[in-house]
Amino acid sequence: MSDSVATEISKRAAVAARAVAKLTTAEKNAVLQKMADAIRASEQDILAVNKKDLQQGKEKGLSDAMMDRLQLDSERVEGMATAIEEIIKLDDPVGERYPFTERPNGIKVEKMRIPLGVICMIYEARPNVTADAGSLCFKSGNAVILRCGREAIDTSKAIAKALHQALRESNLPEDVITVVPSPDRELMMELLKQDDYIDLVIPRGGEGLIHFVSDNSKIPVIQHYKGVCHLYVDKDADQEKALNILLNGKTQRTGVCNALEALLVHSDIAKEFLPKAAKALAEKNVKVHACKQSIQFFDGAEAIADDAFGEEYLALEIAVRTVADYDGAVEHIQDFGSGHTEVIISENQETVERFIREIDSAVTMANTSSRFSDGGQLGLGAEIGISTSKLHAYGPMGLQSLTTEKYVVTGTGQIRE
Repeated sequence: MSDSVATEISKRAAVAARAVAKLTTAEKNAVLQKMADAIRASEQDILAVNKKDLQQGKEKGLSDAMMDRLQLDSERVEGMATAIEEIIKLDDPVGERYPFTERPNGIKVEKMRIPLGVICMIYEARPNVTADAGSLCFKSGNAVILRCGREAIDTSKAIAKALHQALRESNLPEDVITVVPSPDRELMMELLKQDDYIDLVIPRGGEGLIHFVSDNSKIPVIQHYKGVCHLYVDKDADQEKALNILLNGKTQRTGVCNALEALLVHSDIAKEFLPKAAKALAEKNVKVHACKQSIQFFDGAEAIADDAFGEEYLALEIAVRTVADYDGAVEHIQDFGSGHTEVIISENQETVERFIREIDSAVTMANTSSRFSDGGQLGLGAEIGISTSKLHAYGPMGLQSLTTEKYVVTGTGQIRE
């Protein structure tokens, strides 16, 4: 692909972004409802295309995690439509103004939220991102360029076709939501150079993709390399809660970034808790990689060296380690965590508060499942991604994360002396 293709896509998106930025909240919500309705009406077409993508993925030997992300069914299609309707209900951050200060000379300084402009999403086998990103960017007043991986590109185009129908019916340009026509890497490289038109790049996918985008982009990049999420079971834990949260975090859905990848257990309760955990995990056919203090409690577990933790399995696998105490758990998370989500189970509120203060991750949880580390579950509507870098967003990115702020200054004729 030539430079001109990427430039043309980017220019058209920039023009479309100006059209979206002019819309009122009510106008945007009306279009979003049409998008949700169009997705429901297109369900059979979307599933037929997805079936072909799945067959091709199977022939290419995609991993179980990738196939799970790629697969759509009636429930997941309905989930896309419902997620758009949840976004309709959310407060629109665009145009929100709040006082900043009033100066001694009488000028008033406020801040106002405005759209970023054009966002480029680069993602792999996640066709639902097409609807999630398209609707979130639209509600926040942005245009979006969607560069989907080869595995899901036809499904993504089918979803975008429904979204475009809603845009046409609303007399808006289809370039508000653009699916890049080819997964060709050269075209992606050229898009990453379009800093005159694209304001932010958000990659979603494997660690290799995110490193590639970060290394080659001239545009600011939101990074999320991987989700190595830990569950720390403290000596003061309610062990029944801990078991339920362990199983939910590890087995409810494995191929996602908020699934648990490691279990840490305080040494004071290891002899009591680990046999229970071993039985529960075995019933779910979870493969265990255990440290030398923990392996005795697990039949068929693989030994893991103290420096070999930090793996993102995205499968029915988990690493288990007995830690000497609370400080040992924190040290382990600091060494092997990815800054995504960390969970403590404890009935000791002082310990919980220490964990919340001391753990440096985008989401810190107490006595609940890591599977709630998700924009929709946290009340943001469908998320566009989870940032594990701290600029300009940290954690699940909803509507507000897709805006920035400008200063608004008003006076009554003051001049600077």
